[in-house]
Amino acid sequence: MLVDRMQRPLDVLGSSVDKRILVKTKLGEDIIGVLKAFDSHINIWLDDAKIEGEKEIKLGKVLLRGDNIVYVSPGQ
Repeated sequence: MLVDRMQRPLDVLGSSVDKRILVKTKLGEDIIGVLKAFDSHINIWLDDAKIEGEKEIKLGKVLLRGDNIVYVSPGQ
């Protein structure tokens, strides 16, 4: 049954801690990094983060504010 397989967004993030994720920002940036922590506002702390695009930009440790995030995709 579909309802049995559904997970809450915070549960998905919780299972992605210490794993690589993709974050799409409102500015259209694709940021990939290792999820270290998050809170109920979807503020996200990434380690070893980088902006993917025509030119890769390494960011290192970064805190993304939840209201600037369009979506998060686990398992990148």
